[in-house]
Amino acid sequence: MRKILITGGAGFIGSSLAEKLIDDNENYVVVVDDLSTGNPQKLPNITATNWKFIKCNVNNYDDISAVMLSYQFNYVFHYAAMVGVDRTQEYPVKVLEDIKGFENILNLAKNTGVKRIFFSSSSEIYGESVEMPQHEETTPLNSRLPYAIVKNVGEAFLRSYKQEYNLDYTIFRFFNTYGPKQDRDFVISKFIYKALKNEAITIYGNGKQTRTFCYIDDNIDVCLNVFYEDKIVNDVVNIGGDIEVPIIDLANLIIKLTKSKSKIVYLPPLEEGDMSRRQPDVTKMKNLLNHELLPLEKGIQKILDKGLFELKHELVEFY
Repeated sequence: MRKILITGGAGFIGSSLAEKLIDDNENYVVVVDDLSTGNPQKLPNITATNWKFIKCNVNNYDDISAVMLSYQFNYVFHYAAMVGVDRTQEYPVKVLEDIKGFENILNLAKNTGVKRIFFSSSSEIYGESVEMPQHEETTPLNSRLPYAIVKNVGEAFLRSYKQEYNLDYTIFRFFNTYGPKQDRDFVISKFIYKALKNEAITIYGNGKQTRTFCYIDDNIDVCLNVFYEDKIVNDVVNIGGDIEVPIIDLANLIIKLTKSKSKIVYLPPLEEGDMSRRQPDVTKMKNLLNHELLPLEKGIQKILDKGLFELKHELVEFY
């Protein structure tokens, strides 16, 4: 049986990954989260006996060492992090504390027989890109934001521990991912929430800044294929959508799909952090999938078709 640790497992992507890994009876999954940004309502609603949740702060060595020394994991998905644009910009020192988590996880992993670490990095490390699409090997990493710098440090930790201790790793550079369990700190969830309540949708700047969007099922499919097929070993892969979408177009699409009366309100541009473009090179990613990426409109409609939109501790009914 594979023993798997997921840190940050009460978060949006971590909890979605946990659900799929628990479906395989050959896996025993331990989900840890300190619930500072995670939500216990997102934990798998599964009665299977091959998983367990432990409240734990990976940045606290005593906390995480007790878990890792007890279970002797084969694999670790390290997804724990402070997330959300507003939160990470408001509390930059707390963002830096996540560096301690890398050190704890990697030191324990190298001493307890972990075979590979899977790390959730971010598109933010590319900063204001000088190259489009953003390629894993050739695009410079030039962001100055604490969140992005911390992700870059995490990647450096992994490469260093591979060189010195032969600890294998895989780096997932996540671009905007969306789905039903995402809370409203993120753009699609925020816009849907506002649209369903017919409230004003606010956009920073002129709305021409672009992002790509990846539905959560496509994200998880890539990660699972990497895991089960032993691919992207000691390497990095972008995981995101393949079509650039201006934020103003996203807002209008959500207003249309929700039949909302919301108006768009323009705010002054953010001083820092709102990059003008995001577009990953997803060549590697597409080679790891056996299907096409879900189009944005269909993904948003899948969220709406559920009849409930889950946001933190609130369920917004709209049918």
